[in-house]
Amino acid sequence: MAQEIERKYLVKNDDFKHQAARAVRIVQGYLSSVPERTVRVRIKGEKGFLTIKGIGNESGASRYEWEQEIAVEEAQALLKICEPGVIDKTRYLVEHLNHIFEVDEFYQSNQGLVVAEVELNSEDQVVNKPSWLAEEVTGDAKYYNSMLMKQPFTTWK
Repeated sequence: MAQEIERKYLVKNDDFKHQAARAVRIVQGYLSSVPERTVRVRIKGEKGFLTIKGIGNESGASRYEWEQEIAVEEAQALLKICEPGVIDKTRYLVEHLNHIFEVDEFYQSNQGLVVAEVELNSEDQVVNKPSWLAEEVTGDAKYYNSMLMKQPFTTWK
């Protein structure tokens, strides 16, 4: 399995949209959302994916990830048997000083939440943060998509 190392941040405004190289709509559900492992089904644009993620390390920045492209028809069928709740978002890809930020703008029950992730080569790699980033939320489980499915952003107090 590959090791995924990333940092996650809240986004304070929509300035990132002007810098985005592209945007794609994503709909995803979870066949399993237990903390020890998540099994995600995703339709990203015109492609389907099945992803398995392991539990994060102590900082929450690193965890195992395996992903395989599947037929979009298979992904659509699997979404029908996923746990209740769907994540619906647009992902913007924004390059900033040698980093690619994946900025997710959420819809439906997570409307109003915008989160940016950046993949790194190591946990101690310096992140050159753009001005539109707000506080870091790496390792804060309530911002995991699998948790947003269960406790959507619009229900937070």
